[in-house]
Amino acid sequence: MEINDICVIGGSGFVGRHIVRLLAARGLRVRVPTRNREQAKELILLPTVDVIAADVFDPAALEQLISGAGAVINLVGVLHDGRGNASFAGAHVELTRKILAACASKGVNRYAHMSALGADSKGPSRYQQTKAEAEALVRASRLEWTIFRPSVIFGPEDSFLNLFAKLQALTPVIFLAKAEARFQPCYVEDVAAAFVCALDARRSIGKSFDLCGPAVYSLRELVALSGKLSGHPRPVIGLGDALSYLQAFLLELLPVKLMSRDNLDSMKIDNVSAAPFPFGIQPAAIEGVARLWFGDATPRGRYVDYRGHAGRSS
Repeated sequence: MEINDICVIGGSGFVGRHIVRLLAARGLRVRVPTRNREQAKELILLPTVDVIAADVFDPAALEQLISGAGAVINLVGVLHDGRGNASFAGAHVELTRKILAACASKGVNRYAHMSALGADSKGPSRYQQTKAEAEALVRASRLEWTIFRPSVIFGPEDSFLNLFAKLQALTPVIFLAKAEARFQPCYVEDVAAAFVCALDARRSIGKSFDLCGPAVYSLRELVALSGKLSGHPRPVIGLGDALSYLQAFLLELLPVKLMSRDNLDSMKIDNVSAAPFPFGIQPAAIEGVARLWFGDATPRGRYVDYRGHAGRSS
């Protein structure tokens, strides 16, 4: 059955904006609930997108939002445990439970879910555990579901590579917890494409897909790469377990959390997968696309830019 109307819960977020733009480019109707329409100004301008002020944690509001939709995409997640709806249990488990109930109530069968690579009910972190609890709810539902489990996602507005780039612009040296933890980052546009492709692919129903880029990096390598690409390379000094824990504890006290002890627990397990990227998508490497938003701040890159501005191509 062709799907023409999609409700994207979490559509005003980092990954959501890319998914909504891809859906709109296909001429599909897209509903994007948000508590603050001002935060979704760029989506309001898209002709087939309806940005709706709503509280998705309210079951009655949820039913109204998804009524008549052909599919629901749930992208909501938090990286740091908070209170109430902002907690791991609230954002990952309880919201998923409410969305699934609303779908069942309103007869919306197609459902795509954002989980995380490493989701495990017996995992070392609450983040991983609650992501797995949400997956279990999805699998137990009678919906036509698809689950995606990405590694860390990078892109122009990410809070990962860009955060480390900003830190290196401000400090002469980076002291890094869990420096040897391994990740397999994937590009946000590839993640968005996977979600959109899944809506057309009946073979994706009842399956979960790991989403990883083409290369594995240590956290130390990713931090160094972000510094190089942004033009602010800094020495990276890895911390032992005790100092890593202390650093994470202190960072938890900041108004804006950069890292938590739960994040450290997540990094006890390598965030990598050998599974191929689905739907024939060739995942982009960081080095191949990051210049689009960082610019090439290396001497050679600046030289190429100068030649380009002068009208030369080589």
